[in-house]
Amino acid sequence: QVQLVESGGGSVQAGGSLRLSCVASVSMLGRYCMAWFRQAPGNQREGVAVIRTDGGSTSYTDSVKGRFTISQDNAKNTLYLQMNNLKPEDTAMYYCAAYWRPQSIWYCSFAPDTYNSWGQGTQVTVSS
Repeated sequence: QVQLVESGGGSVQAGGSLRLSCVASVSMLGRYCMAWFRQAPGNQREGVAVIRTDGGSTSYTDSVKGRFTISQDNAKNTLYLQMNNLKPEDTAMYYCAAYWRPQSIWYCSFAPDTYNSWGQGTQVTVSS
């Protein structure tokens, strides 16, 4: 398993921006899928954005399309989530996660059970 450490959470007003970072303990070059999930109290963990580390293709859940951007810096073993135009409903604990993608599967999953490495989470609070 990969060790993941998130940072960058905080409290902002609606319309504001935050950038989350996730540093991995090993190089993420290769067939890794990395993702950002979030979980609000009383809700299930939700996949927000995923990225294939080999090629950089990305996918987003509908509620964040056009506002959030997932990206990677392989030289720093770091995953980012740039969050713009934040809304109160974005308030949640945000988690970074990773798994090694089988060669036969070209896409990255949004299902939490697929991921076997998780960070400790960073809190994002958006006030109206």
